[in-house]
Amino acid sequence: MEVNLVFAILALIPEVLMEILRATQLFEGLVSFLRRCLFSVLSVGPFPRHIAFIMDGNRRFAKKQNLEQGSGHKAGYSALMNMLKYCYELEVKYITIYAFSIENFKRRPEEVESTMKLMLEKIEGLVEEKSIVNRYGVRVYFIGNLRLLSKPVKLAAKRAMDATSGNSKAVLLICIAYTSTDEIMHAVEETCKEKKDGFRIDRTDENESNIGVMDIEKHMYMAVAPDPDIIIRTSGETRLSNFLLWQSASTLLYSPGVLWPEIGFRHLVKAIMEYQRNFAYLEKKQKLC
Repeated sequence: MEVNLVFAILALIPEVLMEILRATQLFEGLVSFLRRCLFSVLSVGPFPRHIAFIMDGNRRFAKKQNLEQGSGHKAGYSALMNMLKYCYELEVKYITIYAFSIENFKRRPEEVESTMKLMLEKIEGLVEEKSIVNRYGVRVYFIGNLRLLSKPVKLAAKRAMDATSGNSKAVLLICIAYTSTDEIMHAVEETCKEKKDGFRIDRTDENESNIGVMDIEKHMYMAVAPDPDIIIRTSGETRLSNFLLWQSASTLLYSPGVLWPEIGFRHLVKAIMEYQRNFAYLEKKQKLC
């Protein structure tokens, strides 16, 4: 009798799990619908085309939660996937993330190696059929001095860019082995190479220049996207840390106090509302640049 009862209970488990799954999917669908309703209200005002993220606080989050090394970055990746989902539901065209600075190579070798392994795993996941980039039709670019990356990461980045080159609904720019200093130096070097045969030594007009801003901008790593409307940096920090310095002259910097793995939907909504509140000032500043 007891054996039959045990088997009967075990037989019910798949059905119970399926009901839980259906309830979870229904709840997620309802939450997604409510988000879209809120977004439709927000879209009445001026709306950002390009949002950039400085994902600050992964290591501090791991320390705060007494997690092992690398766990903070894994939690940060989960937060990133949620934030991308919110942005794509919102139909933000361009998203840029500061994934790995050139300066980060100076960290402990074991930490750099662990981060690169995680990065390789997640980059390879981008080309999977059910990945977020394919679900929302996102084209991926890797931005930075990619020569500094290990061969496996470099090849994975190229595969991801090639595999998503046909996507056109949105664009995800992943800054890896990147600093603004390096980007500007690269752009100036490429401009000088391009212009080397056209330099004029005998200029009579002191205001005349061989090289213009447009010449440099077209050689920027970030030339594939417009300047960001909002830069969100977590941890309450207001430093740009050598990120998009050239492109952020008229950009709103929003700095919530939470660590990156703790960022949520409400922080994105607040950033957009702050952008709308300051839009007239930012637009005026942009015209002066």
